[in-house]
Amino acid sequence: QVQLVESGGGLVQAGDSLRLSCAVSGRTFSSYAMGWFRQAPGKERAFVAAISRSGDVAHSSDSVKGRFTIFRDNPKNTVYLQMNSMKPEDAGVYYCAAVRGYGPSYYYTGPAEYDYWGQGTQVTFSS
Repeated sequence: QVQLVESGGGLVQAGDSLRLSCAVSGRTFSSYAMGWFRQAPGKERAFVAAISRSGDVAHSSDSVKGRFTIFRDNPKNTVYLQMNSMKPEDAGVYYCAAVRGYGPSYYYTGPAEYDYWGQGTQVTFSS
């Protein structure tokens, strides 16, 4: 069983930076492609960014491209989401997810493609 634990959420203002972490249990972290999703109140869970097993391929949604970066540290069993130049529309609960997938250089953007999910970490904007 794979367990994912997100951390790093908090209260931010427009223009701030924040780094989310997702620690994954088990010894086969490098076997999983990883993704970050977010869910705002009353909205569906939306894709933010994804990264391949090896970390050589990554992709982010148009809404965060150029501001957010996903990266992973396989020896530390952790995937990160670096969020810069944050905007109020970035608020929500952020979830990380894992899937074995097909190969070392694939990433996945659909929530239904993932097998394991964390409990989420909240990002809130102060007015």
